[in-house]
Amino acid sequence: MVEERVTKPGDAGGDNTRHFTVPALFRMRTRFVLIQTSHAGNVGGVARAMKVMGFDDLVLVQPRWANVLRREETIQRASGANDVLAKARIVDTLDEALDGMSHLCATAMTPRDFGPPTRSPREHFNEMMGAGDPPDGVAFLFGSERFGMRNEDVYRCHVALSIPTAPDFGSLNLAAAVQLIAYDWRQALGGFGAPDTLVERPQADAKALAGMLEHLERALVAVDFLDPEAPKKLMPRLNQLFNRAAPSEEEIHILRGVAKAMLQTADRAKR
Repeated sequence: MVEERVTKPGDAGGDNTRHFTVPALFRMRTRFVLIQTSHAGNVGGVARAMKVMGFDDLVLVQPRWANVLRREETIQRASGANDVLAKARIVDTLDEALDGMSHLCATAMTPRDFGPPTRSPREHFNEMMGAGDPPDGVAFLFGSERFGMRNEDVYRCHVALSIPTAPDFGSLNLAAAVQLIAYDWRQALGGFGAPDTLVERPQADAKALAGMLEHLERALVAVDFLDPEAPKKLMPRLNQLFNRAAPSEEEIHILRGVAKAMLQTADRAKR
C-alpha cells in the first residue's frame, strides 16, 4: 500500500521539515482526561468540544457524581455529543486513565517551579511534529475546576500546556480550555478543510442581460431618472456594472421584477 506523505514544519526558522506518513498520524490516539471534575455541565461541554474537533476518547477520574455521564445537565451541555458520553469511561485512578498513553500533557495556568517545561499548545505541538516519529498516544490532563491539577500529577507529564491569555485575566472554563487545546491539536494533525458554502449558480447570458437592461432603461425613464433626450453614458455604465457583477439568471429575474414595479408605480402616478 502506498502511504501518502504529510509535511509538518519543524522549529521556526529552521530547515528541519519532517515527513510523516498518513497512517502514522491516524494510528496516534488522543485522549482527554478530566480529574475530579465537580460540575456535570462541564463534562457535557467537554464532550461537545471534543466532538466538533473529531475526538471521542474521554476518561473521568473520580468525578464528583458517579452518574455524571447520565445527568440531565451533562446531556444538555453535550448538545448532541451523546456518542462521546456513551463511550466515556469513569475510573478510580489516574494510572487507569493513562493506560496506553505515551505522551502526557498537563494543563496549567501558571508555570511550576519544578516539573515539566511550560509551553503554549501550538509551540509544543509544532515541536512534537518536528521531532521525529509521533507518539502512539497523547493524553491531555485537566484538573478540577477549583484547584486545577495537583503537583504530583503535573510532575509525571512531559509538558505543562498553558493557553496564552490576557495577562490580567487568565481564568478559562474547563470546556473552553478543552476546546482551545482540541482545536490546536486538530490543526497540528492536519485540520479539517473549511466547508465549501459557495453554491454554483449559472451566470445569465448576454441576451438575458441585454433584455434586463432594456427593461430597466424604460423604468428609469418612467420615474424621470433618465432623460431619453440626454442619456449620456448612464446605460453603458450600468451595462459595465452588471458585467462585473455577473448576475445569475435568478438575479436577472429579480431586477426585471424591480423594473416592472417601477413602471407600474409610474403609471399609477400619472393617472
